[in-house]
Amino acid sequence: MAMSRDQRRALHLLAGSPLGVTEAIMLAHGFTNAMLDALVRDGLATAEQREVRAGRQPIKVIWLTITDAGRLALAG
Repeated sequence: MAMSRDQRRALHLLAGSPLGVTEAIMLAHGFTNAMLDALVRDGLATAEQREVRAGRQPIKVIWLTITDAGRLALAG
């Protein structure tokens, strides 16, 4: 599968973050929701909703992590 430059850049960012990266951070780096959704749909990343606290308030955050398939795609 041919990946775009942005997809490779996104996977490199995820690969360098063993605990994952929030969707907000990925968006701040200029990635689109559509591209992130495609990485998840293609099995190159996973998305998990987690609850974290912002002060006393719990908020829901999407965490993205690279999969083994994503690591293989970067290596290939």
